[in-house]
Amino acid sequence: MITLLSLAILAVSLANSVHGQTGSDVFSTENAPEVTVVTESPNLVANRGGNLTLPCRLQRSSTFHFGSSGMRVKWTKYSADFTQESDVFVSMGFHKKAYGSFQDRAFLQEADDSDATLIITNVGLDDYGKYKCEVMDGMDDNVVEVTVELQDKGVVFPYYPRLGRYNMNFHNAEKACMDQDAVVASFEQLYDAWQDGLDWCNAGWLNDGSVQYPITKPREPCGGMKASAGLRTYGRRDKYNHYFDVFCFTGSLRGRFYWLVQPDKLNFMEAVQACQDDGAEIAKVGHMYAAWKLQGYDRCDAGWLADGSVRYPISNPRTNCSPTEAAVRMVGFPDKKQKLYGVYCYKAQ
Repeated sequence: MITLLSLAILAVSLANSVHGQTGSDVFSTENAPEVTVVTESPNLVANRGGNLTLPCRLQRSSTFHFGSSGMRVKWTKYSADFTQESDVFVSMGFHKKAYGSFQDRAFLQEADDSDATLIITNVGLDDYGKYKCEVMDGMDDNVVEVTVELQDKGVVFPYYPRLGRYNMNFHNAEKACMDQDAVVASFEQLYDAWQDGLDWCNAGWLNDGSVQYPITKPREPCGGMKASAGLRTYGRRDKYNHYFDVFCFTGSLRGRFYWLVQPDKLNFMEAVQACQDDGAEIAKVGHMYAAWKLQGYDRCDAGWLADGSVRYPISNPRTNCSPTEAAVRMVGFPDKKQKLYGVYCYKAQ
C-alpha cells in the first residue's frame, strides 16, 4: 500500500470583512514529486456568518483524480487537543453527506475531477479549528491532509454560572460558553487577551483541556508578587472530574445589542418578556462583551441578561461607572423576582 501524505497550512481569520490574497502556494511530498497539494489562497479573512473555502486538490501526472470510480473523499475536524476527529463531510460517488452542525452548510466545490475543496456556509464560532481532507481510492489508501487554522478578532471573557466559581467540568464549561453565544477560548486567544490587558485571578478551562488564568499585575493571591506577569497554568486536567471557571470567546455581533428603555424596573421574567415584545430576545453575556469590546458600547445602567446575571458595559471610565478601567461590570446573580433592574436586548439581523 502506498501512502501519499502532504501537509498544507492555511491560515483563515474570521473578522469583520473578507480579504483574499492572489496567487497560489504549492506543497508537495518529498518522495513523490508528481503529487502536489495546492492552496490558491493561503491567507483568508472570512466574515462571521459568511462562507469559508477549505482547499483540497490533488494534482498528479497519472489518471488518478478525485472523480475516479470508487473514490472516497472525507473531511474531518480535529478536537482542540487533537486527540479526536469528528466527521464533517463524506463523498463517495453519488453519496454525499454532511454531519452534525455542518448539515446544510457544507458541500464540495467540485470545480473539476481533481477538486475536493470544501465550502462551509454561515461560518460560526464553533467552526474554529483544524480540518483534514482524506482521499481513498480502491486498493490504494491515498491520503492528502490539509490543516486549516481559523482565527478571529473577538473578545475573551471569564465566565462562571449562578452556582458560583469552580463549579464546571470541561463539558459543562463548553455548554456554558455556547449558551452565551461563545465557545471555549483557545490558548492563543487567551494569550492575545492577556497581551491586551486581561487580568483575572480565577482559573478557567481552555479548549485544549488545560486550565489557566492571565495575570498582568502580579500579586500575592495570584501566584505571588515575585512571579512575572503572564499566563498561570494548572496544565491539562480531568475533563469530567475537575471543576473550574471557563474563558469564553465570542466574535463580532450578527445583530443589534441595545438597552431597552422602560418606564419601570423589571424582574427577570418581565425582562425576558419585554425583549420579546420588542421583537428581540434578552441579550446573552457574549452579546454584551462583543458590543463593549468590538463596538465601544457604553451604558451605566445595570440590566438583566439571559443567564440571570445583571451587568453593564463601560467603555469610558468615569465616576460611579467603573472609574478605573473600561470593563463589563457585574452586579451578580440577584433573586430573579427582584424588580430592581432594566434589561439589555439583542435583535438578530
